[in-house]
Amino acid sequence: MTNTYPVLPLRDIVVFPNMIVPLFVGRDKSVAALEAAMSDTKEIFLVAQLDPSEDDPDRDDLYEIGVTAVVLQLLKLPDGTVRVLVEGKRRAKLAHISTDDGHLVADIELLDDGESAAALEGQAVEVSREIAALMRSAVDQFENYAKLNRKLPAETAVQLGEIDDPGRLSDAIAANIQVKVADKQSLLIEADPQKRLEMVFAFMEGELGVLQVEKKIRSRVKRQMEKTQREYYLNEQLKAIQRELGNEGEEGEGDEIAELTQKIATLKLSKEARTKATTELKKLKTMAPMSAEATVVRNYLDVLLGLPWGKKSKLKKDIAAAQAILDEDHYALEKVKDRIVEYLAVQARTNKLKGPILCLVGPPGVGKTSLGKSIAKACGREFVRQSLGGVRDEAEIRGHRRTYIGSLPGKIVTNLRKAGTSNPLFLLDEIDKLGQDFRGDPASALLEVLDPEQNSKFQDHYLEIDIDLSDVMFVCTANTLNLPQPLLDRMEIIRLEGYTEDEKVEIAERHLIAKQIEAHGLKPGEFELTNEGLRALIRYYTREAGVRTLEREIARLARKALRRILEGKMTSVVITAENLNDYAGVQKYRFGMGEEEHQIGAVTGLAWTEVGGELLTIESVTVAGKGLVRTTGKLGDVMKESVEAAMSFVKARAPTYGIKPSIFARKDIHVHLPEGAVPKDGPSAGIGLVTSIVSTLTGVPVRRDVAMTGEVTLRGRVLPIGGLKEKLLAAMRGGITTVLIPEENEKDLVEIPANIRAGLKIIPIRHVDEALRLALTEPLTAIDWSDADELAALPPVGVPPVSGGVHH
Repeated sequence: MTNTYPVLPLRDIVVFPNMIVPLFVGRDKSVAALEAAMSDTKEIFLVAQLDPSEDDPDRDDLYEIGVTAVVLQLLKLPDGTVRVLVEGKRRAKLAHISTDDGHLVADIELLDDGESAAALEGQAVEVSREIAALMRSAVDQFENYAKLNRKLPAETAVQLGEIDDPGRLSDAIAANIQVKVADKQSLLIEADPQKRLEMVFAFMEGELGVLQVEKKIRSRVKRQMEKTQREYYLNEQLKAIQRELGNEGEEGEGDEIAELTQKIATLKLSKEARTKATTELKKLKTMAPMSAEATVVRNYLDVLLGLPWGKKSKLKKDIAAAQAILDEDHYALEKVKDRIVEYLAVQARTNKLKGPILCLVGPPGVGKTSLGKSIAKACGREFVRQSLGGVRDEAEIRGHRRTYIGSLPGKIVTNLRKAGTSNPLFLLDEIDKLGQDFRGDPASALLEVLDPEQNSKFQDHYLEIDIDLSDVMFVCTANTLNLPQPLLDRMEIIRLEGYTEDEKVEIAERHLIAKQIEAHGLKPGEFELTNEGLRALIRYYTREAGVRTLEREIARLARKALRRILEGKMTSVVITAENLNDYAGVQKYRFGMGEEEHQIGAVTGLAWTEVGGELLTIESVTVAGKGLVRTTGKLGDVMKESVEAAMSFVKARAPTYGIKPSIFARKDIHVHLPEGAVPKDGPSAGIGLVTSIVSTLTGVPVRRDVAMTGEVTLRGRVLPIGGLKEKLLAAMRGGITTVLIPEENEKDLVEIPANIRAGLKIIPIRHVDEALRLALTEPLTAIDWSDADELAALPPVGVPPVSGGVHH
């Protein structure tokens, strides 16, 4: 059966049966349809549009299923639109649509809503357990939905709980949830109440998930806003309090911005630094005080304004006072002291000299680091020290860029800020221990720092402005010259050789003993170390270039003496050479001759190490074989080549030295350097190797009191060597009386202390023959050339024989 109703197309809304909904109508056809309904039975057919933007819909633009409704109230508004209140009645199907008197008219078929007769009559409805459970779940779910959706009135969920018909309940829930028009239309189309309830339940599940996420977002945003507002409010309060304190004349930190502005105005900044500081301050003023960016800018300004702009120490110009300070703090080391005093002399006259860049190279314990402090004291400069041992990152020197979180300036800028003046003495300790890895090469970064022509515009990655380091006096320390050549080229190398025995005695009596007496709390007169006892301690308990071990041994004596005094065994302790063993224990080293008697094939050589000079014993023996040379003692490649060169020279000169050439065909020579675990390398043992091999082959012993050093060529010439002072010190410590050195090293004897030159007989030599004449206990006799058998056994030699004797 079909009925004819005026049609009201709906945009973005679906009306369900038994729901009262207000509508705003503006289209002429829709207003005409409402007027036609009001003039008749007040019934109208409501149906949703497929496309809400269509102003003049026809049959194809409307859904097939709609709802009949009764117009409860109609109100025309001044702007021509109509506000109407409608109540849905029953589902209906659109059969035919036409236009009549300016509005749409539809023939519809009424559909079964799935409501029971009891529900229609307002009586209680009996439902199955499954549907009842579904209804209860739907109502509970709607309550959760209503709590999260603020647009729904609180009493809606209560009203729904009173509905006992599943069809009416599903329509009521569908009308109140926010889902798409297409989804609501699908609920209107579904006739089965149970299925409709299930669909409503599913839609609510999806909406609940979305609403819970929205709630979390709202809560997070609200918390953030509350925190920001609270911080802003507290900061404004703090500023107000600070202003009040300032107005009342009381002490306070004051406004930070004003303080920074004042610093920028008063400091003697460079033009570039002032521009940079002003720009950063403007940024800071526009930022939130507690933001991360403001902290970065604030830290940057603190570093920039904390540098000693225009602040300089007043340098001392009294040369005599500087010399006295250096002599008081350190004994000997005359070369370094002369260089410092010369620098001060030029500084006093010109007042313009740039800070020198010195590199003190020497073994451990000779006073390189403490000398840096004395230089600063003598010059009147502030002292800052930076250890470079193990530094592998280039950023340690230049700093990190500000883009990185937690970035900091490099050690140069940090220590300059710490010094408080722009002309301190900067000690770069252990510069030879710099590392290098994938993060960069710090040694290369130091090239700019240690170049007087470049360091006036040193760039730190953090500050990104030019910093003048030309007034800084850089002093570097190193144990070896194992450094990149460009870095060595920028520094003035000053070598600190080891101390002689007399110098060690003076240092101990002037500084070390008094220092240990004070450190151990010994009273005057309780502890005494005699001069003979001190020399015995140096000879038999230390073997070093510096005085660190000596200081430890003196501390050991002081401890033992203090214990005996506190135990009441004695009131004072005097340590002499005779009772030294009671306090220092068993002697660790042997002082005196390297050998007790003259030995065949055993030569005392001299070696240079990082910790000073050492005696190096060279031994060789002959064994049955085929003329091969065997080497042991952990020799390096250069030393192995020296052995081969020495052997070739001896073979070539064999007849001259009284060696039968035939021996090389039936004997092997084994060359060994004791202390096999210690690596040995270098060419300076050449003269000792030749002497040892000749002694072994001739059977003539080598004098036990002679030591030698020098490189040997295939023609027997003795070439110069390095580390002469250390080697002579080692010879003197070992009780050697005669030392053979290359003639070309004779010029270096000027720098050797007078007591060493007086205590050793130093003989410069030019050829191996001189060394053999002086070192062997017996003169060598050449082979009788009339012996035809020996002549026939001579190997072919490219070197003509040279007559023996000393070259002058």
